[in-house]
Amino acid sequence: MPRTPILLSLGLAAALVLGPVPAARAQEDGPPPTPVTVIEAQPTDYTVTARLPGRIKASTVSEVRPQVAGIIRERLFEEGTVIEAGQPLYQIESDTYAAAVAAAQAAVAQAQANYDLAIREAERAQELFESNTGSGQRLDSAVAARDAADAALQLAKAQLQSAEIDLDRTTIRAAISGVIGFSQVSTGALVAAQQANPLATIRALDPVHVDVTQSANDLLRWQQTQHATTPEHRQATLILPTGEHYPLRGELRAAEPQVEPTTGMITLRISFPNPQHLLLPGLYVEVILPQAEEKDVYLVPQSAVMRDTQGTPHAWVVENDTVAVRTLEVLTSDGSNWVVTAGLEPGDRIITSGFQKTGPGAPITVIPGQQPTPAAGAAPDAAPADAASDAAPDAAAEAGAEAGDAVNAEAPEAGADAGDAADAADTAAPQGN
Repeated sequence: MPRTPILLSLGLAAALVLGPVPAARAQEDGPPPTPVTVIEAQPTDYTVTARLPGRIKASTVSEVRPQVAGIIRERLFEEGTVIEAGQPLYQIESDTYAAAVAAAQAAVAQAQANYDLAIREAERAQELFESNTGSGQRLDSAVAARDAADAALQLAKAQLQSAEIDLDRTTIRAAISGVIGFSQVSTGALVAAQQANPLATIRALDPVHVDVTQSANDLLRWQQTQHATTPEHRQATLILPTGEHYPLRGELRAAEPQVEPTTGMITLRISFPNPQHLLLPGLYVEVILPQAEEKDVYLVPQSAVMRDTQGTPHAWVVENDTVAVRTLEVLTSDGSNWVVTAGLEPGDRIITSGFQKTGPGAPITVIPGQQPTPAAGAAPDAAPADAASDAAPDAAAEAGAEAGDAVNAEAPEAGADAGDAADAADTAAPQGN
């Protein structure tokens, strides 16, 4: 019998016998588990907040205007400095007003003399009338003259007081304490009483106000859930234009007692301490204002939540070392997290990365990830939980490489077995011949 057919027959027989062995082993073991990164579901209390835009306003604004006319002789303040209430700001030429005071003083003296004379005339008329040497008509005239002189004296005194007030107003003083801006007039300028344009503006900057608008429905809901009758004493956090948190907390002082009918919004006023005058009027800021308190909620990274075609949120969790699907109820977002109110149980292991290579019911191996931290609800300075998402791809790649090495190591062993069988067949062929 020729050697070649015998060799082919023996080789085919060896391949049929030895070939199915690795496939049977792979079918028995199944695909290797997929490595995934997980976090543990931990219930926490969460404060629902609203981020509302607004602008800084001075708590008090005073526009400096003259109350008498005249020429500005001197400016008595440094622009941009802090001044106190009652501090002199401008000096108006006072000669005319001083002369008016002197004239009013003379008028008072004259009226006083006339009044004194009228009193003596009335007393003399009374004596003559009582001794039956004077008529009643003369007495009546004397009494009337006395009363008229008294009225003239009071008028003269009032005119003197008015002249003194005008003289005092030639020194323009600060009505409030605060920071004064630029002077709008210079020395030598003629000003008028109650003119439209202010000479300068004073702003009280400690504290400052931020007026924001919020839905009246949201405010009412907060009052009802918190069993509050007024929104006072609610603490607020201010975010600067740089994105940093202002170090001092604010307080909700008042709410406008009406709702804007066209928008359904209500204006809230929040007061912030400003001892360093860091917050200036007109500055655009945002205010984080508490809205409600939620108990036993879960912070889940947004990258771990998927939505179906209807928009329903889902998360994958580890259950008996396989993937299980949970339907979630999401309240709001918090930085890079979702605030979940239902669908999870304490201790659930939520898959945050690696789920792209697996599916519901598939076997998995677990790699612990970093727990999410609140961004707005509890700790304003806490960093968002992005580290878990960043670390997951590296961990998954490392675990996948290890699994791949195991598979590659198993394949050469099967190849070696097949090679040994072929060598045995080649050795046996000459014996059969």
